[in-house]
Formats: sequence, C-alpha cells, structure tokens
Amino acid sequence: MSGRAALLFGIATRHLLGRRRQTIVAIVGVAVGVGFFLAVSAMMMGSQRDFIDRLIDAAPHIVISDELRSPPAQPGTVVYRGGAVVLRGYKTRNEARGLRGWRLILDVASLTPGTIASPSLTGGVTLRLGGRQEALAIVGVEPGLETRVSTISDRLRVGRLSDLETVQGGLIIGEELATRLGLNPGDVIAATSPTGRTRTLRIVGLFKRGQAGLTDQAGYMLLREAQSLLGRPFIVNRIGVRLADPNQADRLARDLEQRFGYKAESWQARSADLLSLLVTRNVIMYSVVGAILLVASFGIYTAVSNSVIDKRRDIAILRAIGLSAADLQLLFVTEGLLLAITGVLLGWLLGYGLMEVLGSLRFPIADEAETLPLDRGIRQYMIAAAASLLAGAVAAWLPARKSARVDPVDILRGAI
Repeated sequence: MSGRAALLFGIATRHLLGRRRQTIVAIVGVAVGVGFFLAVSAMMMGSQRDFIDRLIDAAPHIVISDELRSPPAQPGTVVYRGGAVVLRGYKTRNEARGLRGWRLILDVASLTPGTIASPSLTGGVTLRLGGRQEALAIVGVEPGLETRVSTISDRLRVGRLSDLETVQGGLIIGEELATRLGLNPGDVIAATSPTGRTRTLRIVGLFKRGQAGLTDQAGYMLLREAQSLLGRPFIVNRIGVRLADPNQADRLARDLEQRFGYKAESWQARSADLLSLLVTRNVIMYSVVGAILLVASFGIYTAVSNSVIDKRRDIAILRAIGLSAADLQLLFVTEGLLLAITGVLLGWLLGYGLMEVLGSLRFPIADEAETLPLDRGIRQYMIAAAASLLAGAVAAWLPARKSARVDPVDILRGAI
C-alpha cells in the first residue's frame, strides 16, 4: 500500500471510529440486509433446486411415445401431387399403435455415453374384486432398466420393483387404490383387458401416497406379462431415456424425433410452464431482497454524508497540504466500503446462523417429517457481498462528490 493510500485509509478509519453510533447503525443495517438476503435466497433457491431435482428424477429425461407429430400423407395426394385431385370421404387404415423398430430406437438412444433407455407398454385394464370394479392404467416395464431410468423404486412403501420378475402375475398399485379395494400385499385380484382377456394378478408392492407423476389409477407389471394381458405381444409404445447430463435432453430429443418421426419430449418441454414460473419467482425474489440491500445502503449514505459535512475544515486542510479532489472522493468512498465490508462479514455470520435455524426445523409432509431444502452454496454469499459493496460504493460516492466542491481558501479564512 502506497503512502498516500495508507494516509487515506488511516483518515477514513479515524472518521468512522470518531462517529461510533452512526458507524454501528450503518454496519448493522448492512449486516441485517445481507443476513436476510442469504436466508431468503437460501430458502427460495433451495426449494427451486429441490423441485427441479424431483421433477427431473420423477420421470425419464426423454419420453418417446408412439405418437406421430405429422400424420403420413395419403397415397393419392402423394401420387398426384400438384394434380387436380381432391380426396374426400376416405377412411384411414387402422394401424396397431406401437413403436415400429423400437429395438433400433432403443439402441440409438443408448449410444450417448451414460445414457440408459427403458422400453415399456401402457394400457388400460379393469380390476374386479367382489363385485367392485376399478379402472387401472398399467405400465409394463423391465425392472432392471426401469430402476435406472426413473425413481419408481424409491416411491414404494411396500415391496420392490424386482418382485415383478420373481412373482408370476405380479402387480404394484398405489396405497389409496389398495385401501379402497381392501387389498394387501399377497392378495389376488382379477384383471380384464379391453380385448376381453382376463387373468389373476397378485399384489407385490404398494406405492406411497402423494407421489408426483404417479396417479392413484396407475399400476406396474412385468413388460412381457403386460403384453400378454393386453394382447399386444412384442409391442412397446413408450421408451424412457435417462441421460448423464439432463441439460442435453432437449438436443437428443430433437435428434431422435427427426430421425424416427415419433414424438420425443424432453423433461424441459414437459415442464415448460413450471420452469417459466420459476423464472418469474426468481425475478420477484431478487427484486425484494435487492430492495432490502438498497435500503440498508441508506445507512452508509447518511454516515458518509454527515462525515463530509462535519469534516469540512479537515477537508480544507487536506486540500491545502496537497490532496486532490479525487483523493478526497476516494477517502469518503473508502469509508463507505469499510462500512459495507464490515457489514457483509457480520451479515454472512447472521445469514449462516439463520440458515442453521431454518435447516433444523422439521415439517410434517405426507406422514413424514422433512426439513427445508436450503441452498448453502458460496454463490449466494458472493451475490450478497457484490450487491452490498456496489450499493455501499454508490451510496458513499454520492456525498463524496461534495468534498470536491469545498473551497479550502474560503473555509480557512472563516468565510463559511
């Protein structure tokens, strides 16, 4: 540090220590602003990160279905393209739904390193028990692949997904449906498909209540048994793809859809509305906590402004001994930065304490006690520090400009 800089730093320190009450008030204001900024942003960003993690993990990153974005053109319009031909009243040929060449799609989707693809078949059946009937959307899966693609296994209250392979006719349903039908693990129930096929199924597992992406009317079976029950052997109408990097889902989904023509939706496309709401929430959150830091900077403005007014004679003497107007502005900006830095350090401690208190709270959610998801990353500390230092520098610079207008001759002559 040069001699001039050391002189200015020493004078700034003396000014602040000489007005301790205002200094303490300014520092406390910044500390409280930074502390609450950290606490609020930790809750908001933590809940957002937790929500996105659950959103990403709840289902495969890419879902390829047997839906075509653009239906195939009629042969007549293709043969007589541009001719004076109008086709009316024709009936389209009914084709069996399903992914044609699904094994090739599975192989291509799995080419990306770290990517796992899992085939499945969905369809509807009717459960019958003691004169009662319940509609059920069944999903036929390969348990070994499905556990690596989705978090289905983590949502089971009873049983494991691998039980579908060891128990013939195994079925996993939700707790609410099981309660309505009076079913327990090990019980047997009859299921009838739309084609009239009927077979008995055994309950091998129960899903927890209130799971995102899982309705009460959904059940899981082994893929080949679902194909047999629905009368669709070797048919698959859905492929789930999980990537090592979820952010690449959009690009891979576009590539797969362009190559095979089937609808491929990434998790970003499926959740576009929710993600846009998160952006709006972040704008509101940062606006509110930014306003808190802005209000805290008024304490710095008041402290530096009073210092400029009270030290006018000192300013004149400093100008007389050779300090320039820029040096004096730097002097008072240094005062503001010292207040801001001290307030930031204390605010970090306050924010850390608030986060520890918030992190210790437990809330009963879905019969379980859960803690608040908090973002304790260094990024929030850096944002709070940068915003506070910037606000402190601007708040100090505004009154510091007045020091440049002080005429040392007038003050030393006693004219003012």
